[in-house]
Amino acid sequence: MLKRVLALLTLVTLFPILGFAQENNKLSGRIVDSKTKEPIPFASIQLKEESTGALTNEYGFFQMAMPEKNAQDSLLVLALGYFRKAVVIKKGGNMTDLIIEVPKRVVELGNVTVKGGKVKDLSLGSKTSTPGEGMIQGMPGQQYAFYVKNEKGKKLGNIRSASFYIGEHGFPREPFRVRIYKADGNYNSPNTDLLTENVVVSAPGGGQWYTVDLTPYNIEAPSEGFYVAMEWIVSGDKFYTTNFMDTYTPYGQIMRPTFEFKESRTWSYSLGKGWSLITLANNGMRYNAMIKAEVDMIKD
Repeated sequence: MLKRVLALLTLVTLFPILGFAQENNKLSGRIVDSKTKEPIPFASIQLKEESTGALTNEYGFFQMAMPEKNAQDSLLVLALGYFRKAVVIKKGGNMTDLIIEVPKRVVELGNVTVKGGKVKDLSLGSKTSTPGEGMIQGMPGQQYAFYVKNEKGKKLGNIRSASFYIGEHGFPREPFRVRIYKADGNYNSPNTDLLTENVVVSAPGGGQWYTVDLTPYNIEAPSEGFYVAMEWIVSGDKFYTTNFMDTYTPYGQIMRPTFEFKESRTWSYSLGKGWSLITLANNGMRYNAMIKAEVDMIKD
C-alpha cells in the first residue's frame, strides 16, 4: 500500500514538470499594433537561425516550436504596412502568451495627375483564357508572385485591378490576400509592398478569372512593371507553422499555370526561406502563374 502511495505521489509531482517542459518547447503569442493595441492579422513570424516560420491568424495569434539549433535566436515579425521588428528568444524561458507590439508604417499614397492627356485601360500579364496543365497550391504564408511586365513601354498611371485564374478544384471560396510588389529585390525579385492595406478576398467559384478592384488604393504602377501575388492565409481561429508540416492538410485556393511566356516571371515565397524563382518549362515555354492586371495607360 505504501509503495502505491509513493508511486502516485511521484506521478503527481512529475505532472507540473512535464507540463512546464511542454510549455518551454512552444513559442506562442499575439502580434498587435503598438498604438491601437489591435491585433495584426496574417503577419509573418520567422526564427532567423532556424529558417522556420509561422503565420498569425486573423486575430493576430501565432504558435510555433522553440529554437532547436541555438540557445538564442531572433524572432522576426513582418507585417504588411508595419515596420519590421526583432525579438530575442531564449531557451529555458517562458515564451508563451507573448504580446509583441509593432509600429505602423505611415505611407503617403499619391495619385497620378493627368494634364492634357487621355487615360485608357491597359491589360498586362496573361492574355489567354485557357490555363495550362497543372495546379498551383500554396500553404498558409506562401505566395506566388507573377511579374506583370510593361513590355511596350507605355506610360502608366494607377493600378486598376488584379485578376487570378482560380482552379476548379480545391476550395475556391477560401480567402486569400492580394499582394502588389516592386521588382526591387535581389535579381529583381518581389520586395517592396506597393499595396500596404490588407486586401483579403474570396472567389465565388473556380474554373474562371477572378478580378479584384484596386482603384480605392491609388497604387501608382512602376513604369517597368510590378508583381501581383496571391498569398495563402488561414481563416478563423486556425494558425499555421512550418514546424507542424506533418499535421497540415492543404486547403484554399488553387491557381492554374500558363505557358504563354518564354521567360520565368513567377517567384514563390515560403515562410522562413524567402523568394525563389520558378524555372520549370514545357516545350521551351516557361511555367508561370496565370495572373494579369489592368492599369491606367496615359496617352499624350
